[in-house]
Amino acid sequence: MLEPAAFTSSLTVLVIALIFGYLLGSIPSGVIITRMAGLGDVRNIGSGNIGATNVLRTGRKGLAALTLLGDALKGAVAVLLAAWYAPDAALLAGFGAFLGHLFPVWLGFKGGKGVATYLGVLIALALPGALAFAVVWLLVAFTTKYSSLAALVAAVAVPIVLWILGAPYVAGLFALLTIFVFFKHRTNITRLMAGTESRIGNKG
Repeated sequence: MLEPAAFTSSLTVLVIALIFGYLLGSIPSGVIITRMAGLGDVRNIGSGNIGATNVLRTGRKGLAALTLLGDALKGAVAVLLAAWYAPDAALLAGFGAFLGHLFPVWLGFKGGKGVATYLGVLIALALPGALAFAVVWLLVAFTTKYSSLAALVAAVAVPIVLWILGAPYVAGLFALLTIFVFFKHRTNITRLMAGTESRIGNKG
């Protein structure tokens, strides 16, 4: 687990890590993959989101899986490359990658909802936290059939688990990322409360 003892890197290193992570996270995997597949711009499909869930609405499961992998890798690669310098730089790079996916400079700062990139950062920083996320997601998704609800509950569980495991800095980072996840899922939350959210397996 990449838990820094303290933030000891220079301000320059931390800023570079944040910017590097942001630019990497800004790469729009879903847009690139669907265009390369000849499907046009994924933002003109379904919900208009650039993430794997919306790519799945094209009917191409393989492309959705590639998008999921690409979005997760952005977070993981940013963390692992920055970790060569210092764990505190890795945290900033992971935060930057997550922000980049949510607010990509290449797409006018209109990005995805961040769950895949969240998970990629989590895998690279704290694998036990990623396992906890997966278990909670599967339990909630299996019992409710709501992918969005499963992601939200799992995101709440992660910082709690990380704090219990003795990683306060990483837990603090994911508490902040979880707030962003809820913000980006605000329309899903509205639909969940109204009972109109699409369930897993539905095409809409």
